[in-house]
Amino acid sequence: MKKILFLVLVLITLGSCDFSKYMLVKKYNFETVFEKSEGTETATYNQVIDFYKQLAEAYPSVSLKEFGKTDSGLPLHLAIFNPDKNFEFDEISNDYSVLLINNGIHPGESDGIDATMMLFRDLAGDSIKVPKNTVVATIPIYNIGGSLNRNSTSRTNQNGPKEYGFRGNARNYDLNRDFIKADTKNAQSFYEIFHTVNPDVFIDNHVSNGADYQYTLTHLFTQHNKLGGSLGEYINKKMMPALEDSLKAKDWDISPYVNVHNQVTEEGFPQFMDWPRYSTGYATLWNTLSLMVETHMLKPYDKRVAGTYELMRSMINITDAETSVIKDLRTRANRKYLTDRNYPIQFEPDQENPSKRQFLGYEGEMTPSEISGDERLKYDREKPFSKEIDYYDNYKTTVQIEIPRAYVIPQGWWPVLDRLKMNGIKMEAVSRDTTLNVEIYKIEDYKTSPKAYEGHYPHSDTKVSKTVESVHLRKGDFIVTTFQEGARYLIETLEPQATDSFFNWNFFDTVLQQKEGFSPYVFEDVAKDLLENDPGLKEEFEEKKRTDPEFNVNAYAQLDWLHKHSNNYEKAHLRYPIFRLPR
Repeated sequence: MKKILFLVLVLITLGSCDFSKYMLVKKYNFETVFEKSEGTETATYNQVIDFYKQLAEAYPSVSLKEFGKTDSGLPLHLAIFNPDKNFEFDEISNDYSVLLINNGIHPGESDGIDATMMLFRDLAGDSIKVPKNTVVATIPIYNIGGSLNRNSTSRTNQNGPKEYGFRGNARNYDLNRDFIKADTKNAQSFYEIFHTVNPDVFIDNHVSNGADYQYTLTHLFTQHNKLGGSLGEYINKKMMPALEDSLKAKDWDISPYVNVHNQVTEEGFPQFMDWPRYSTGYATLWNTLSLMVETHMLKPYDKRVAGTYELMRSMINITDAETSVIKDLRTRANRKYLTDRNYPIQFEPDQENPSKRQFLGYEGEMTPSEISGDERLKYDREKPFSKEIDYYDNYKTTVQIEIPRAYVIPQGWWPVLDRLKMNGIKMEAVSRDTTLNVEIYKIEDYKTSPKAYEGHYPHSDTKVSKTVESVHLRKGDFIVTTFQEGARYLIETLEPQATDSFFNWNFFDTVLQQKEGFSPYVFEDVAKDLLENDPGLKEEFEEKKRTDPEFNVNAYAQLDWLHKHSNNYEKAHLRYPIFRLPR
């Protein structure tokens, strides 16, 4: 009995002791590969993900989540920093602005990968200013397949790091051309992240190709005329100058992205137009203020990473200070297209209205090539200059459309419907067979790329005509209203003349091919009857023969013309299969 009482007493005593101070506490080393190598190396994919996993273990202000799959078979990750430890974005969005950083879309351009690792560590460790109103999220490496395909030679123009990933993803797609067509699982998983996060500000980190100049940092803000309205004015007149001023105060000069290839910079250059195929152009469709960072390829790697780090810090501080302004502007922009009548879908630089900028470049000249004997461009770094140049950052609309009340999408075009659903587009299925009067486009002309481009032979310079007709809809076809936040996405994907429309990306190429034809020996007699019974058609036919010499001597072309003016000609040929309900 005494033994039992003794054991009970021991257990009670042990239970009251605090053993936590005797437990082994896991020690973390958050010095990055970049720092350990003294600025000459970048972390591998596994090192990056392990870093964020440990950061999330060590700091309750950091979370790491998985989203979907990529073409590599591995998931995308999203790291989130919020000192309030809330990582539910449907709750966060009411009180905070959200800044999303994308890294490693081109894994050879690894500056942002290393800079963001240090940024998250320093935010979590409270060693730099922590934002009060902004949650920071990052995709540590977007192109996982490219990151796993490491080498030290493919970035021909680039000064470090020692090894890096490859531009193409696991299926050799350039992911920064895939944000609209979404051929890759990467893009489809990105949709899930983007619409979960709903970022107010978006940064995509890159390294430039092109001219030589003095800057380490260049910025590529989304084109302000294309962004349009108050948001466009804000990004051009407030956010961009604020970033430039902030960096200048830290002794980091910065220029707009130098969109110059094989010519000297002092001749001036246009602002890069970030169409929706690009990350920032896609983000613009959701009224997100977007910025692509382009460090200069020939500057030392350590300096490029340091500049990227400081730029992101500045953007966090700007976003934090302007949270209420930015959120109000986005709310108003989301409402704008509910009431606007027209929408611009094509632009060109306004050559008569350039801005003037002081530019820090190097003298360049054309000299004979020692290899080809032809002229080659050569910059002289011993001759730096500061000159005023023309910067063509104003664009004018060349084509605009009238915004329809809704689009009608037959259910057979499921690849398009799938992409709309991935983007959270609201749509209503037709409950029974019905007939509607709709606007129908006919494809009148287009050009097709003679070379493959990102898995496609895209179209351009598309021209259409429009008629109003009655169409039969089947139960299960879809009506997609433009009175929703995805209005810009709908317009720029479903209007065939838009630069990155689904039509121009070959989603509707089957309607470009005529499926039924005619045999001349059969159609000769039918054509004869057509001309005899339709004087107006005969007059138009004879006029075309008089005015078109080639047509006049081409018997088949004449029969084909008559066939296309007969009831035998199929309605589906060149008829754009997405219809419009006018307002």
